[in-house]
Amino acid sequence: MWLSCVFWPQLFWAFSLCFLGKMTTVLEASPLNCQEICFCASDVISCSKKELVVIPSSLPKYIAMLDLTHNNLARLRAEWTPVPLTRLHTLLLSHNQITFVSSEAFHMTPNLRHLDLSCNKLRILDENAFSALENLEVLILFKNAIVDIDRTAFDDMAHLQKLYLSYNLVTRFPIELVKDGEKLPELSLLDLSFNQIKSLPVSQLRVLPAWLTNRLYLHGNQLTCNCELYGLYWHWHVRQLASTMDFREQLRCYPPSQQRTVSINIFSLNESEFMNCSIVRESGMEVYLEDTVILNCDTKQRDISQIWMTPGKEMHKQYDGDQTNSSISVLNNGSLKIRHIRLEDRGTYTCYAQSETLNETLYVTLSVFNFTRHVHQDTLNTAYTTLVGCVASVILVLIYLYLTPCRCWCRTGDRGQGEDRDSIRSSVLSATPNHETTSDKAALSRHVAFLEPPGDLRGQNGKLKPNGSQDAPGIKNSLQPSSPQRKLSDPGSISSVFSDTPIVV
Repeated sequence: MWLSCVFWPQLFWAFSLCFLGKMTTVLEASPLNCQEICFCASDVISCSKKELVVIPSSLPKYIAMLDLTHNNLARLRAEWTPVPLTRLHTLLLSHNQITFVSSEAFHMTPNLRHLDLSCNKLRILDENAFSALENLEVLILFKNAIVDIDRTAFDDMAHLQKLYLSYNLVTRFPIELVKDGEKLPELSLLDLSFNQIKSLPVSQLRVLPAWLTNRLYLHGNQLTCNCELYGLYWHWHVRQLASTMDFREQLRCYPPSQQRTVSINIFSLNESEFMNCSIVRESGMEVYLEDTVILNCDTKQRDISQIWMTPGKEMHKQYDGDQTNSSISVLNNGSLKIRHIRLEDRGTYTCYAQSETLNETLYVTLSVFNFTRHVHQDTLNTAYTTLVGCVASVILVLIYLYLTPCRCWCRTGDRGQGEDRDSIRSSVLSATPNHETTSDKAALSRHVAFLEPPGDLRGQNGKLKPNGSQDAPGIKNSLQPSSPQRKLSDPGSISSVFSDTPIVV
């Protein structure tokens, strides 16, 4: 009994020291062994499925591709390679247990272009996590447990083209990755499918170029249904973008007022039993006279040649000589610039985007308003004054037609004496009757007649004396005493004294 009490503790410590020593030996990086551990073929080294917990040391400088998939690697520190591997362009680390990646882990691999960290246990992408990879083109991070992405995690990655972040726990769309194209200017694929995103910045996503939204994958998220979301996806569907055409049935959302148990297809939100959203149509551009406008050839592929056809069947190409003096020119990015818009410039413009793998035709309808955008103040004042004058004229005409007193021309017995005098005066100035109404005829009993003057009525110079004339007292013809006295003419026929016109009686 005494021997057992003394022997077993010593034996336990002996086994413990041996186990710790063995673990220390295992954690230390062993030299590369191409005969037993890894497979080496020229500049390609594969150490897949070898249950490695650390990366082998003494990697050759000429290595171009390193495969460490399906092992037990837990951390990727800065010292995993003590020497620069300037020729290494592909590093495969998928299907490991990696929970931490140092921001200095890639300082020795500046020319890495393909990095696969999928199927690991990463939770947070720290500050400047991949900023050292300035030449990286493809970064695969799908099927981790990523919850948070630091805004600077992908800084200085000017050549990154494809970023795979699907099957993670991301809850916020990282708009800084695609906004304005400043952080990742060459990014053409962003996979955020099957995350925990519930809302999207629709207004910012709508202005993204087609070559980026064509491969912006957002299916399989926890999106909340609304008409803005429907309009975004319908707009992409009209353009036949791959992000909607390839995964149409997986584009689903959850009604806002219900539990997230049953999802519905986004393209069914225009139906009355759901949200009855309006269908979005493609619209053209509306401009004003003398404006300068740029028509974008929003294609699904970058760096392809564009040819524009105007409504007048004129063709314009990129690098078409000196276009500085032309009103229509094609810019370096393929957009069509039109200076000093005229009415003749309206119509449908056609862009033909061509490459070895893609032929795409786009139509842009341009509408031109028949006035300038900035109208001069004097023009506004003149137009306002003219409008006021027209309105005032209409009002005065209406007042004259409907609010002036009626002359009651149908009542012949009520004409005043002054009205008769006005008619008489008018006949003095003109032999033509001025108001030939029924009442006038009844009051004055005038008519035009040609009479043979009787002998006793013939006066001086053979002029006819009207009937009903009055004698002029005290006026006698001293040269012809036997002649009758002269009488004053009727006021209605005074004009007959000065004219040979027919007499009005």
